Parts: sequence; structure tokens; C-alpha cells
Amino acid sequence: MRVDIGNALDAVATPGITTDALDRLDAEVAEAHDTIAAGMSNAAFGYASLNLPETTSATGIQRAVADVDADAVLTVGIGGSALGAKTVSAALGESEHYLLDNVDPEHAARLLDGLNLDRTAVNVVSRSGTTAETLANFLVVRDAYESAGVDWTERTVVTTGDAGPLADLASEEGLPRLAVPEGVPGRFAALSAVGLVPAAILGHDIEAVLAGARSARESLSGSLHDCPAYAYGAVAAALERRGAHTNAFMPYAEALEPFAEWFAQLWAESLGKDGQGQTPARALGATDQHSQLQLYRAGRHDKLVTLVRPRKRADRSIPQTDVEGLAYLGDSTLADLLDAEFEATEASLAAAGQPNVRVEVDRVDERGIGDLLFSFEAACVLAGELMGVETFTQPAVEWGKSAARGLLGGTDTEESETVREKREVIIQ
Repeated sequence: MRVDIGNALDAVATPGITTDALDRLDAEVAEAHDTIAAGMSNAAFGYASLNLPETTSATGIQRAVADVDADAVLTVGIGGSALGAKTVSAALGESEHYLLDNVDPEHAARLLDGLNLDRTAVNVVSRSGTTAETLANFLVVRDAYESAGVDWTERTVVTTGDAGPLADLASEEGLPRLAVPEGVPGRFAALSAVGLVPAAILGHDIEAVLAGARSARESLSGSLHDCPAYAYGAVAAALERRGAHTNAFMPYAEALEPFAEWFAQLWAESLGKDGQGQTPARALGATDQHSQLQLYRAGRHDKLVTLVRPRKRADRSIPQTDVEGLAYLGDSTLADLLDAEFEATEASLAAAGQPNVRVEVDRVDERGIGDLLFSFEAACVLAGELMGVETFTQPAVEWGKSAARGLLGGTDTEESETVREKREVIIQ
């Protein structure tokens, strides 16, 4: 991964970082890196995430799913138990990976009705094996298979913790079971079985994904000037201190649109604490130049725009035309046009004094997505250290889960009582 922070400096942008502040920031990065390196060495909770490129066994995953014969995969999970897998599959151009990551009944019905269940594997993921949304969807999926006369046990892979209802079910039914890695929050688990099982079932090279991540891991160092991941995380944290409270994440590749979703969870759930954190806004280049860019360029100076693109991609020529005003397009390609749009957007933001950072990867392929996933995880961990937050916890999320369990008939909790006590002012 390559990172260009030039448009985040105060000579270009407001808010921006002075060169003196960048030097001070680099000293903070060195101290933070020592903490991160120690956490990795000890496989401490959260920091163990950055060891996954080394500790995840591609061979072990492939062996576990070897007998699953399918043309499509349906992942049943939510949050980090689904977004990482979706991100990997999309980056590899895989169109036969489907998700049930919400409990919208109409969506579930449409999806299940449209799948050839006889050729679709089920990939169910939950660390605890008790996640309400995941278990509810899995019960619905299992019922759909049974109603269609399809043996779901021959097509189901479980990724879960050592104990819990899913682990018990896998043992009872003889299902392939993979482990959610210890000490790794779900949103940091994409480079494990949590994120790699669907790609493995569908025949993709998951070892190459891990190789790309290992390459990025080797670049970790005590200076932001030598480490692209730390450069991004440090600059994002520094701009957040200076008032850039939104991070508009804008990849210029359709295959990276799910990566923006994954980033949004990673950034929001990890850093949104103690009155701090950037709000991630998802965009897609060049599409959202025609919708959101007006705000990013001419709105408040409270945003960092992150522009992401591959340096190489498959291309397609634009046919010649004699239509007046369009003839110039015939000498170029779609990639030329998309790159021109990228660079024009970058320049327009800089001209308006809006801070932006360019992130580039060689290609959107196995190695490229491994590189991006690891690099942004490391950037997030570094940003959390600089901000002084508990990067690997999510207490606000747990509050909502507790409230929902109480409302659904579980043991009443303080949180569910708070929901029931809501004051209503209804206007019809």
C-alpha cells in the first residue's frame, strides 16, 4: 500500500498538519508502535489481530471445507462476522457469495427464494454462537433447506468459539467447524476463517490473501515516514484532533465498495469512544462525485476524504465516435477516464482547502486485498493508541444487544427497561 499525505498538510488544507506537528506526531507514533509491538509479541487481546497473517492457516481452512461441494455460498452472520468475508469475495470478483446479515424478513425471503439451495453452501459465523440475529437467520435458512428437501448438514460450515450452541450443533451433526481466533474482535478477524471461508469454498487462493497481509505486516516500523499504515492512522487521528470529525471513504473501484463498508465498522466501532472518533461516510468513485462531492468540496471543513484506488486494473477501450463533443473519449479507455476522475476529485478538494489522503494498492486481487485489510487494521490500532481510547472494545454495541434480548423475552435488563420507558410524542 502507498499513502500520499501531501493534501493533509496545512500548506494545502484547513484543517491541516504543519511540518513541525508532523515531526511531533512521528515521535508519538514511535511510542505507540512500541506498545503495539509488545501487544503483538504477547498476543494480547486485540493486538493479536495483527498476528493473523502469520497465525491463520490457509491449509487448515481449505482442508476443513474440502468436502463442501457448492457453486455458491450464503454467509449468515452480522457485523465483523460478515463484512470481512464480503470484502474478500468482492475484491476477488466473486459474484456467488451472498449474505444474510440483517433480519429483514422480506430480504431473507427474496434471497432464499432466488438461490439454488442444492448447490449453495451455508457459512454460519458467530463467536458466541448466541448472536440473536445470526441464530434467527440460521434457523430460517435451515428451515428453507428442509422444506426444499435439501440436506443442510452436507452444505454447512460453522465458524464459532470453543463453546456455545453453534459449537454444540457442529459436534452433534458432524459439521465442519473452524475457530474464531482467540483475542481477536470480530471486526479485526477478516484475515482468519471468519473472513476467508467463502473464498476457500469457491476455490480462490486464500494463501495469497494472507501473503499480501504478511507483506504489509513487515512494513510496520516506529516511524510514520516508513510505514504507510501508520502514516494513514496518524494523519487521520491528528486531523480528528483538529476538527475533521468525518472520514469520507471513497474507493475508485466497484470491487472495493464492500471494503468501504468494512472500514466503516472498523473505524466507528473501534474509535468512537470518550467523545472522540471520526464518523465514517461511505462513497464510491466516480459515482458519488455526482452526489456527495458537492458537500465534501464546498461544505464545512470538518472532513477528511480518503481516496483509494488500484494502480493497475483490467481495462476496456472506449469506442471511437463522431458525435461532436464526445470524440475525445475515443482515444482513451474506461481506466483512463476513472483515473482522470480520481485525480480531478483529489485536486478539486485540495483547491478548496479540504484535507484528503490518497491510498493506492497495486491491484485489487488476493494480495492487494490482504494488504489493504491488514494496513487499515494497523492504521486503526495506531489511531486508537494516539487517541487514548480502548480500541478493541464496543460497550455501546453491547448495550443495544442487552436491550434487544430483554425485549425479545429474555431476562429483563436495565437496558430493556430504558427502552420501555421511552417518552413518545406521536404525530400522525
